[in-house]
Amino acid sequence: MRYKIFILFLFSVYSLGYAQADFNKNQLDKKLEALREATKTVGFSVAVVQGDEVIYAKGFGYRDLENKIKADENTSYPIGSSSKAFTVALLGIMEEEKELKFTDSPKKYIPELEFYNDELNTQVTILDMVGHRTGMPRHDFSWYLFPTENKDSLLARVKYHEPFTGIREQWYYNNFMYLAQGVIAEKLTGKSWEENIKERFFKPLNMSTSTISIGDLQKHSNISKGYVLDNFTTNTLTPYYNIAAVSPAGSINSSVVEMSNWLRIWFNEGKLNDTQVLPKSYITKAVNPLMMVGKGISDPQFPDQHLNSYGYAWFTSSYKGHYRMEHGGNIDGFTANVALFPTDKIGIVVLANQDGSLLPTLVRNTIADEILTLDKTDWKTYYDDKINKVIEQQSKTKKDQAASKVLNTTPSHSLVEYTGVYNNPGYGDFNVEVKNDSLWANFTRERAHLKHMHYDVFMPHFVKNEIIEETPSMGFNVNFQTNALGDIASAAIKLEPTLDPILFTRSPAVALVSSENLKKYEGSYVLSGAELKVSLKNDQLTLLVPNQPEYTLIPTSESQFMIKGLTGYKAKFEEKEGVLNLMLIQPNGTFSAIKK
Repeated sequence: MRYKIFILFLFSVYSLGYAQADFNKNQLDKKLEALREATKTVGFSVAVVQGDEVIYAKGFGYRDLENKIKADENTSYPIGSSSKAFTVALLGIMEEEKELKFTDSPKKYIPELEFYNDELNTQVTILDMVGHRTGMPRHDFSWYLFPTENKDSLLARVKYHEPFTGIREQWYYNNFMYLAQGVIAEKLTGKSWEENIKERFFKPLNMSTSTISIGDLQKHSNISKGYVLDNFTTNTLTPYYNIAAVSPAGSINSSVVEMSNWLRIWFNEGKLNDTQVLPKSYITKAVNPLMMVGKGISDPQFPDQHLNSYGYAWFTSSYKGHYRMEHGGNIDGFTANVALFPTDKIGIVVLANQDGSLLPTLVRNTIADEILTLDKTDWKTYYDDKINKVIEQQSKTKKDQAASKVLNTTPSHSLVEYTGVYNNPGYGDFNVEVKNDSLWANFTRERAHLKHMHYDVFMPHFVKNEIIEETPSMGFNVNFQTNALGDIASAAIKLEPTLDPILFTRSPAVALVSSENLKKYEGSYVLSGAELKVSLKNDQLTLLVPNQPEYTLIPTSESQFMIKGLTGYKAKFEEKEGVLNLMLIQPNGTFSAIKK
């Protein structure tokens, strides 16, 4: 009897897994279009997979609003971080081929990889990087504001990225750890991550129009433009963002039809038709969670959605009693969501051309409710309530910012004294200049007007589509700081919410001073009986102090110089009563040498 019950149980589970989805496509079309209109999304595409079959694929709205070109199921979009599952799966293939183990240290394959401290260097495993459990926060502005085309140079910044907790103590998302996984694959194969993705996935999955770079995306005709919804009212075209060297964390561009082939292999033991794309052993492993996200407790509004965790580049949870794996993707102008219900063998992919949009989540949930015949949630009402709360919060934030501003203050220095190059080794350089009586910050790809807030604190207003944004979008200010000499020496910027502000050290802008003007400073100067010698060599002034090496003087103005190699030391030439003086300014005071 027990044997019969067990067989019946197996049969019922098996039947559940292959139950034919029964839904009204016309009715679903109307619901999804209503969500597009409610969220003011320009366009999106969606596909649904059941088992080994695509049962629904459609485009809504426009891929190009300006020219009124409609989106369809073959339209390509950047999928952002939904790319991460491909990167981990690449390592899963290599583990099957005995090339690595997820429990290995990443330093076994990237010896030059250095973390912030010895604990990280000795204890972090590849699996820790996969599950976002290294104890390192995001440090996303390091790659977003300071991008580079070279993976090695970007990875070298990790050494300076401070953790905020111990290893495996808390989950926290980190794109650099996925960059590292891509580099591990490169080291093992001798091929770029991009080549590996094309060879291991795009080719066997027939993803012929899927691409990895923005340049390659733009070679195709059926591609979507990206949009930002300003103030929840108006869609504005935004440029594509080239994710550059951090590509393993989120650079794939694809359509919902081609992404459907990626979903199908997860329900068919890693196979597409007769081609084994992913190892069966990896599929079995990768459907499981690795680390609880937050407390894992459900939102009181949705008590049947709980156990939020993160696994092999999939967020895992229970959705109304059904096990779900999903991952979003966000990059300038686009939002994606790719979801699997492994037990039900249902996959959903939604790609939208709206920046930071809730639409893919709303569409995914609406489809899941419909196809899995669950209690229906009014996701449009949920969205309306959510947006109203966001608008209220934004209004409060603006009021709080206005209230925090100290009125009737001025910068401590003239604007030109803030100019120069500011550097942090974990991030990069940005340049500050004066233009039209205003301070400007120039990052690798972005420019921002630094609007004075109070004292030495400035708020960056970035230039978008050649227009200075009215409301700051990046959420940080720039706090300039002085040294013991009273000079502007650094800028502290809250680029990582979990840590203290990131400190960028200033190198003053080098002034262009002619050799003719420099030559007048040549000669011997007497200081407390000692003779100092200033010489002009190769259009640069040098300073020779007895029993010390020769120093190079770098001009910051026509008469003021940094002393190369001596932080906090300056040289300044002044004429007093017809006599040229050399002022040596240092933390211990100012010393005057008179020209002989």
